[in-house]
Parts: sequence; C-alpha cells; structure tokens
Amino acid sequence: MRIRIVSSKREINDLNRNEQMIHLAFRAANTDIFKLVQNCPRIKAVQVPSSYRKTLSKACEMFLALQGVELIEGDVWGHRKDIDEYYSIDETILEKISALSAGGASDNEIAITISRESKLSPELVKYLVKQRS
Repeated sequence: MRIRIVSSKREINDLNRNEQMIHLAFRAANTDIFKLVQNCPRIKAVQVPSSYRKTLSKACEMFLALQGVELIEGDVWGHRKDIDEYYSIDETILEKISALSAGGASDNEIAITISRESKLSPELVKYLVKQRS
C-alpha cells in the first residue's frame, strides 16, 4: 500500500486523480482540503501530523466525513520526499495485521502491536485493519 506525500499547496493541482491515500505534510486550510477532494475524487483517507490535526476546523472534518474520507492522525517517519513521493507500507506489515486479526486480536491490540513494531501511527493501523476486513 502506498501513501502519496504532499508537502505543499502547489502539489495538490498536480496529484493523480486516482490517489486514494494522502499524507499532508503542511498545515492545510479548508480551501486546500476542498481542492484535494475535488482533484482526487477516489480519495479514501487523508493523514495529517498530530500538530496539524489540532488546527483543522470542525467544518473541514465534517466536509471530509460527508465525502466519505477518513481523517487519520499520524506521521511518516524516516521518509525522504526527494527520493520518492510515495511512502510504502511493507507487505509484511499488512500480512501481520491480517494474521493478528484472524487470530482474534482486537483492533486496539493490533494497533498497539503493529505501531510498536513499525513506525506507523495507531490510527493508521486501525484504518488498515478496517480496510483488510
């Protein structure tokens, strides 16, 4: 699974219309979120760092919810955008999520275990669990 990293407002216009998961590495305004959803109609999730998450307006959160887009708090640790504009979640992590889920672990237990082993945020892991089931 790949997450498209967007580090500035200017990049929103250049996004592929088929992007499904995006990490916003800048403090987005309501207009940026609206433009993002408009330019990427197939978007399913937007991840923002926790410090930026606190500054998003309720209107923006409601707009994303109405569009069926999940807002995820977290970061992409150790990623260098100058090398690749996508952050890839390793297939072994997805397999481990499936194995833990099949073993009867709760979403919270899976999130704690996977986020401890990888550098993924617990919210992102919970999103991945929902997508896998």
